[in-house]
Amino acid sequence: MNKTTIKKLLLIAANCLLAVFIIAVIAGAALVTYYISSAPELTEESLVATVSSKIYDKDGNLIADLGTEKRSNAKTEEIPTELVNAVVAIEDQRFFSHRGIDVLRIAGALLNNLSGGNLQGGSTLDQQLIKLTYFSTSTEDQTLKRKIQEAWMALQLERRNTKQEILTYYINKVYMSNGNYGMKTAAKSYFGKELKDLTLPQLALLAGMPQAPNQYDPYTQPEAAKERRDLVLAEMLEEKYIDATQYEQAVLTPVTDGLQPLTNEAAYPAYMDNYLKQVIEEVESKTGYNLLTTGMDVYTNVDPAAQQQLWNIYNSDLYVEYPDPNFQVASTVVDVSNGRVVAQLGGRNQASNVSFGTNQAVETNRDFGSTMKPITDYAPALENGIYTSTADTIVDGPYNYPGTSTPVNNWDKRYFGTMTVKSAIQYSRNVTAVKALEATGLENAHNFLNSVGIYYPEIHYSNAISSNTTDSSRQYGASSEKMAAAYAAFANGGTYYAPQYVNKIVFSDGTVSEYAAEGKRVMTEETAFMMTDMMKAVMSYGYGLNASVSGVPMAGKTGTSNYTDSETDTILATVPEANYSYMVVPDENFVGYSSRYSMAVWTGYTNRMVPLLDNGMHVATDVYHNMMAFLNSPETATDWEMPDGLVRYGSSYYLKGSRSVTNYYYSTTTEAATTSETSGSTTTASSETTEPTTNSPSTNQNGD
Repeated sequence: MNKTTIKKLLLIAANCLLAVFIIAVIAGAALVTYYISSAPELTEESLVATVSSKIYDKDGNLIADLGTEKRSNAKTEEIPTELVNAVVAIEDQRFFSHRGIDVLRIAGALLNNLSGGNLQGGSTLDQQLIKLTYFSTSTEDQTLKRKIQEAWMALQLERRNTKQEILTYYINKVYMSNGNYGMKTAAKSYFGKELKDLTLPQLALLAGMPQAPNQYDPYTQPEAAKERRDLVLAEMLEEKYIDATQYEQAVLTPVTDGLQPLTNEAAYPAYMDNYLKQVIEEVESKTGYNLLTTGMDVYTNVDPAAQQQLWNIYNSDLYVEYPDPNFQVASTVVDVSNGRVVAQLGGRNQASNVSFGTNQAVETNRDFGSTMKPITDYAPALENGIYTSTADTIVDGPYNYPGTSTPVNNWDKRYFGTMTVKSAIQYSRNVTAVKALEATGLENAHNFLNSVGIYYPEIHYSNAISSNTTDSSRQYGASSEKMAAAYAAFANGGTYYAPQYVNKIVFSDGTVSEYAAEGKRVMTEETAFMMTDMMKAVMSYGYGLNASVSGVPMAGKTGTSNYTDSETDTILATVPEANYSYMVVPDENFVGYSSRYSMAVWTGYTNRMVPLLDNGMHVATDVYHNMMAFLNSPETATDWEMPDGLVRYGSSYYLKGSRSVTNYYYSTTTEAATTSETSGSTTTASSETTEPTTNSPSTNQNGD
C-alpha cells in the first residue's frame, strides 16, 4: 500500500471521527435542549409555598396534616448578616461569586469521590433550593435529566432573583425539626426570639440543622447538634467571617444555651408521633422526598384504634402495673399476612413537646435474649434437616461454646439431661440452643436470619441466645419491629414480609405510587408449623402463660438478657434493692403471634445500667396479653392447620418419610411386641421424652 493510499485512508478515518463527534455534540445538545424544555416552571408561588403533607390511616381517614402547624417566613431585612455568613460558610462558600452552579466545587467533589474520600456533592445553595422545591433526593432520581434540569433552573434562578432573595427563600424553606419550618420559626420556637436577637452560637446551630434536622436536634441529640454547630463555626473562622476570639467563645457555649421548653402544637395526636416518624423515613427511602418539605398525600397501614390502645396500655394504670414512671416499653404489631405495621410505640410517658424523637421500637441497641432462639437455632435446624420432628431429642448437659473452654450456662445453672426439642424451647435451655446452632452451622443460621430481616456483621455462637452485636448501627441486631416481622413468617406458614408503614403515595402533580406487600418464602410450611407447635408450649408455662389469651391460639417466646459479672457487681453495689431481687437483668422481652397478628415487646430502662428487677419481669407479657386481647376475638380466632408433609403421633409432629418417623415406628413396634410377650396386652408409646421429675423447672420462672 503506497503513501497516497494511506493518506487517503487516514483522511477518511479522521473525517468519520469528526462526523461522529459532530453528531454526538448535536445529539447531546438536542437532548439537553429537550430536558431543559421539560423542566418545571420556576415560579414565585413554588419558591415561597407553604406546603403540607396529609397522612391517612389504613381506612383512608386523615390522621395528620404535616407542614401547616409551624411556619413563619422571614423578610430579607429580618435576616442578620451573621446567619447569612453561617449558612454560606457551611453550605456554599462561593455563593456570592458563582451564578447558580459552581464548576470548581463540582470538579473538587468529583476528584475527591474518585480518590476514595468521603462522598461529597457539588450542589450550590441555588441547587439545594431547587431540590427542596421541585425534586426528589432519592439516589434513583439522580439521573442525567434531573441534573441538567436542576442546573438549568439554578441558572435561571440567579437571573430571576438577587442573592439576598435566594438566601431568603432557602432560609424560609428548610425544615428545622420539631414541626418547625424555616429558621425564623425555629428561632421563635427554640429561643423565643427573633433572628436578629440570637447569639452567634445560636445562629450557627440553626445554620447547621437543615442537612439532617432530626439528627441535629439540640433537644434530643445535643452531642450531635454541638458537633455540627462547631463545624459551622470552624468554617466561619476559616472564611474569616469571625475571628479566633469569637470562635473560642462560641464553641465554649453549651449547645443548650438559651433553649426554652418546646410547646406542643403538633397537628396530630401524641400517640401517632412514633409511627409518623417511621412513615417519614419510609417515604424518603422509597421516593427521596421529605414529606415535611414536599406536599404529598401518604396512605399508611396504621390502625388508629390499635395505636391508641397501645398508647393507653403504656400510659395508664388500667391494664399493666408498672414498677415506676421511668420503666420503658417498646413494641410493634404487624399483620402476619402482609407485613403491614398496624401499631407501634417506642416508649412510655413520652415528652409531648418533642416531635419525631427517639423511637425505641426500631432501635437495635438492646438485647432480645432468648427470643432469638427460634429464628437463630431451631428453625434453621429444622430447615437443614438437623431435626425432623418436634420429638427429636437433645441432651441438656455440661457443654462449652464450640472451640472454646467457656461453658454455656443455663439461666438456672442446672441441666435437665435428655429432652425433646419442644421441651428445650418451652423451658428455654441455653445449652440445647447453642448445640442446635453448632449442628446447623453458623453460615446456614446466618443465611436464615438474613432471610427474615435480621443481620449481623458476623454471627457468633453467643448469638444462639442473644442479639448482641459489636456494630451498633440500626441495620444490625434486633428490634421490636424486626422481631415482629420475623415471627410473622412462622404465623403465615413460612413467608417473610418486610415491615411496611406506607402503601400508597399521591404526589402534588397527581402521580401515584402504590406499594404492594412483597413476600418471599423463607422456610417450608412444615418448619413453620412445627415451630408454631413448639412455641405454643411456651404459652402454657411461666411468663408465657401470662401472655396467653383465653380462646385464642397463640405461640411465642420469652427472652431475658443478662449483665456481665462485673456489671452485676456494680449494680449490686449501687442499687440496694437489687440485692433482694431474684432476677437482676437489663431487658425482658416477649415475641408472639396469633394467626392474624405478630407482636414483639421489649421492656427495660433507657439507661441499661438501671436494672429490671422481679416486679418488672411480668410487664412484657402483660403488655402483649392486653394488646393481643384487644386485637384478637376468641369468636373469630383460628388455629393453624397441619401441612400435608407432616404426620402426627400423640402430641408430636414428624416429617413424612423422615428418620424420626422410622424411629418412632421402630420404637413403638418393639415396645408393643415386648409388652405383648410379657403381659399379653398392647400399649401405646409416648411421643415425648419424659423429663426427669427431680430436675423439672419451677413453674413460676420464665425459663430464660
